[in-house]
Amino acid sequence: MTLATAYWCILITALLPYVLALVAKTSGPGYNNRNPRAWLAKQDGNYRVQRANAAHLNAFEAFAPFAAGVLMAQFAGVDHGRIALLAVVFVAMRLAHGIFYVADVQLARSLAWLGGFACVVALMVMAATAIA
Repeated sequence: MTLATAYWCILITALLPYVLALVAKTSGPGYNNRNPRAWLAKQDGNYRVQRANAAHLNAFEAFAPFAAGVLMAQFAGVDHGRIALLAVVFVAMRLAHGIFYVADVQLARSLAWLGGFACVVALMVMAATAIA
């Protein structure tokens, strides 16, 4: 795997929140694009919409640290294969996280989140130790 693989993973991770937003919008009746937040607020009993929206927000939160970790590791001279491997694992964990979130599989969701978080921490630690 090359650094290009890690860059593709950044793109996939950047697009993932929008895929999850689409899942949320198509999971409830009468979606109104004129006022999507008001529509979402009316989805009290529709837990699939709520979970998909929560996964959407969480995917946005996860993007910046991941992208920073990949770029930090690259700039620090970490082996490109290691960066790419961690990036691929991160994407797999985030895809699983979104699926488990929407499906309401709590333990698996939390483990997928933890796996993705561990990838980000590993990228940043490798960058910091390479610079030191």
